[in-house]
Amino acid sequence: MLSLGRRGLWLGLAAAAAAAMAARLMGWWSPRADFRLFIPEELARYRGRPGDPGLYLALLGRVYDVSSGRRHYEPGAHYSGFAGRDASRAFVTGDYSEGGLVDDVSDLSFSEMLTLQSWLSFYEKNYEFIGRVTGRFYGEDGLPTPELTQAEAMITKGLEANKQELKEKQKFPPCNAEWSSTRGSRFWCSQRSGGVSRDWIGVPRKLFKPGAKEPHCVCVRTTGPPSDQTPDNPTHRNRGDLDHPNLEEYTGCPPLAVTCYVPL
Repeated sequence: MLSLGRRGLWLGLAAAAAAAMAARLMGWWSPRADFRLFIPEELARYRGRPGDPGLYLALLGRVYDVSSGRRHYEPGAHYSGFAGRDASRAFVTGDYSEGGLVDDVSDLSFSEMLTLQSWLSFYEKNYEFIGRVTGRFYGEDGLPTPELTQAEAMITKGLEANKQELKEKQKFPPCNAEWSSTRGSRFWCSQRSGGVSRDWIGVPRKLFKPGAKEPHCVCVRTTGPPSDQTPDNPTHRNRGDLDHPNLEEYTGCPPLAVTCYVPL
């Protein structure tokens, strides 16, 4: 079917993009002959104050010259707390207090680490890389520490989790949903529900995920082979993914109805 081929192509591109991003990320940690090594006390002099030698900040131990964005980072500016230090944690938490402007990211989640990776990509693209700051992420020899290796692994796992989530969303796109004080909840499917474009509509079903407290509504393909069917098993019941064990019909809704109502 066209839907399977299109989905396969889309997922292949997503996987390639994730792999390319991961490869680029790995390259950021590799040794470079042109970097300068700072100790934290030296980096603290680069806050853009009168008489300071420059305006730098660090992210995951990497130092960038942000002079071209002075209006954002100079004294009194909204992000001035980032200047002259590595405040990696605050890029995710938004805590700009002295206690929050720190480089400890050891307890951040996969998704939070991906946010941090996005900021790293932003600085790599828009500002000049100057060097590295010794401490949590780089040793006195300028080489990565185990904490940087851990952060790198978290980002890589986050990319993999994102790829899996995209794959799952293509298989079971979220339903359209609305709620009314008179009719209750309405769930329905369309060719763009959940932001997923496809050449099938599907029918609403409850999807129960391991570890989730409540099911959520997804659109399920009703014809063709199951999405997880192996190539060596060509026989199927032409029911799409309707027989997936984690799915449940909505009570009172016809099995092949595109729209389901859940009364108050």
